[in-house]
Amino acid sequence: MATPSRITPAALRRGSWAVFAVFFLNGFNFATWASRLPAVRDGLSLQADQMGLVLLAASVGSLASLPLSGIVVQRLGARGTVTVFAAANAVGLAVAALGVQLESVTLVAVALALYGVGTGVWDAAMNFEGAAVEQQLGRTVMPRYHAGFSFGTVVAAALAAFAAGLDIPVVVNIPVAVGMSFLAVLIAVRQFVPAPVSAARAARSGDLLTDPAVATPTRTRNAFAAWTEPRTLLVGLVVLAAALTEGAANDWVSLAVVDGFDVSHALGAFAFGIFVTAMTATRLLGTYALDRFGRVAVLRASAAFGLVGLAVFGLVGPMWLALIGVAMWGAGAALGFPVGMSAASDDPAHAAPRLAVVSTIGYSAFLAGPPLLGLLAQHIGYRHALLAIIVPVLAGLLVVGAAAPLRPAQEETGDAPA
Repeated sequence: MATPSRITPAALRRGSWAVFAVFFLNGFNFATWASRLPAVRDGLSLQADQMGLVLLAASVGSLASLPLSGIVVQRLGARGTVTVFAAANAVGLAVAALGVQLESVTLVAVALALYGVGTGVWDAAMNFEGAAVEQQLGRTVMPRYHAGFSFGTVVAAALAAFAAGLDIPVVVNIPVAVGMSFLAVLIAVRQFVPAPVSAARAARSGDLLTDPAVATPTRTRNAFAAWTEPRTLLVGLVVLAAALTEGAANDWVSLAVVDGFDVSHALGAFAFGIFVTAMTATRLLGTYALDRFGRVAVLRASAAFGLVGLAVFGLVGPMWLALIGVAMWGAGAALGFPVGMSAASDDPAHAAPRLAVVSTIGYSAFLAGPPLLGLLAQHIGYRHALLAIIVPVLAGLLVVGAAAPLRPAQEETGDAPA
C-alpha cells in the first residue's frame, strides 16, 4: 500500500500551476517547430506531398508509443514520465533542425519520429496529472491547462515570426528554444501533486493517494482492457475529430496562407498565431461554459464554429476575411481535446489506461492527416485541401454525447451514457 499523502491547499495551487507550465512548454516546443515549417520546406526543397510524408514521421512516433503510455505512467509516475519524454521531444526537434541545415530529409524524418515519441507520451502524462489535479479541485480546469498549451504556441509563434523576419535559421532558433524549455520542465515537475483515486475504489480497497514520482498501479484491471469499453472508444472518436481540426491548422495553416495569398513567411506565422490565440481565449473562457452548459452542449457549439471557420478560410477571397475564418476555426478546435481528456478521466482509478486509449485514437489523426492533406494540396492547393477536415468534424458531432460525465455505475465498465 502506498504511503498516505496529505495535500495542502498551497501545494495543490503550486501543483496546478506546475501542470499549466508543463502544458505551456509542450505547446511552446510544438509551435517553435510548426511556425518555421515554411523555412523547413524551403530548406529541404520539398513539394507539398513530400512535406506531408516528412511530417508523418512525427505522427508515427507518437502513435507507436501512445498505446503503452498508460503503462509507462503507471510505472514512472507523471513526474518521471514527463521528464524523460520531454527530453526526447527536445532532442528530436534539435536534431531535426540540424537536419534542415544539412539538407538531410532522412535525418529530419528520424529526428521527428523521436520527437513524436516524446510528444505523445509527454502529452498523455501531463493530461493524467492535469486530470488528477482537476479531480482534487472538484471543478473544471482541464481547458485552462490546454489553454496553457495554447499560450505556449502563441509565444512560440510570435518568437518564430520575429526569427523569420530576421532570417534567423532554424538550426539556431529551434535548439535554443527547446533547450530552454526543457530546463523549465525540470523545474515545473518538482511541484506535481499526488494523484487521487475514486472514493468508491478507496472504500472498497483501502487505496490511498500515491506519489506521482512513483508507480500508480491498477491492480484489478489489465492495462489494455480500456480498448474494449464502448464509451472510451467513442470519446476517442470525439478527440480524433478535434485533433484533426486542430492538427490540420498546426501543420498547414501557415503554408496555406503563404502559398494561397502569396505573402511572406512572417505573415504565415502571424496567421498561425491568430489560430492559436483564438484557441487560447476559447480554452480560458470554456471552463465557465462547460460548468454552466455541460460538455455535450459546448462540444456541439464548438463543432459549429469549426465548420464555419473552415468554410470561410477555404472559400473566401480577401485575406482579412480568411483570417477571421482562421480565428473561428481556432475557437471551434479549442475544447474537443481537453474535454475528451476530462471525460476519459471521470473515474480516476482507470484514468491512465483510458487516457492512453483516447490519446492513441486522437493522435491517429496526425498519422493520417499530414500525408492525405499534402496529397490533396498538391492537386487543389492548401486552402481547398483543408476543407476536407469538415468531414471528420461532422462525424465527431454525431458522437459527442459519449463525453457526458459518467454515473457511478458506469465507472468500472466504461459503458456509454444512455
